[in-house]
Amino acid sequence: MLPFFVLFFVVCGTPVVSSRIVGGQDAVNGEWPWQASVQVEGQHICGGTLITNNWVVSAAHCYYGLNYAQSFYTVCLGMYQLSNSNPNSQCSTVKQIIVNSLYSSEGGPGDILLLQLTNTVAFTDFILPICLPDSSVTFPSGLNCWVTGWGTTGSSIPLQWPKTLQEVMVPIIDTSTCDDLYHIGSGVSSGQPIILSDMICAGYAAGGEDSCQGDSGGPLVCESNGTWYLAGVVSWGIGCAKRNRPGVYTKVTSYNTWIQKYVSSNAGHISSSRFCPLLPLLLLLAFLLGHLW
Repeated sequence: MLPFFVLFFVVCGTPVVSSRIVGGQDAVNGEWPWQASVQVEGQHICGGTLITNNWVVSAAHCYYGLNYAQSFYTVCLGMYQLSNSNPNSQCSTVKQIIVNSLYSSEGGPGDILLLQLTNTVAFTDFILPICLPDSSVTFPSGLNCWVTGWGTTGSSIPLQWPKTLQEVMVPIIDTSTCDDLYHIGSGVSSGQPIILSDMICAGYAAGGEDSCQGDSGGPLVCESNGTWYLAGVVSWGIGCAKRNRPGVYTKVTSYNTWIQKYVSSNAGHISSSRFCPLLPLLLLLAFLLGHLW
């Protein structure tokens, strides 16, 4: 468990556990502590990302158009293997689901939603929030980022027992290049954009590594100076890991103001990577107390 002093001044985007999907590999338990499992009647349907102790970001298509009432949804944090019980997990029903007003169908804008948890979660080594990047931040083409989830490991190939959380490294692809790739063999006029301004792509033109069905709503995260940021939300693609069809993600920086509007007005606190000046003193005090006792 994290010491009390560390829990009180928890810093986003900094996992306690460290190491170091299609073409991916098993993650280490606790490596991605913001990863959420969005479930309907106990069955995993989508991923999500913890941004405060009671708010999770996911994809709008994980709720919009589905024939499930809000009361059917549960969000679980601290999960690792979906087929095995986990003493580190915490689950909560959902108090409210907020779908972005721009969303109407897959492949369109606004594929993002907020899930407010009925119960706040306690931060532990296995449950911590991700940082949200400032609206002005851009993630450059070629930057290696990571996508995680429990989705299929290929088109129509389910993740095998015990359904361990998967991770895969994918480079950012700029919007213009990604749009050019999606036009290849599409029959869509080059003057009609496929990849919109609120989207970000990650993957390889040659294919081979990608997110897939069941990863929807999960995080695309990028690291900067030891801190992890939520760059994208798994949104859509054509097939999985196909040539010229990299994964498409909702660009989180396009929706910072929208996220702040709802989270701040409902007593949430957006995770910040800013360092608390009192933290070193508190850590020293905790160290001394531990040795004295």
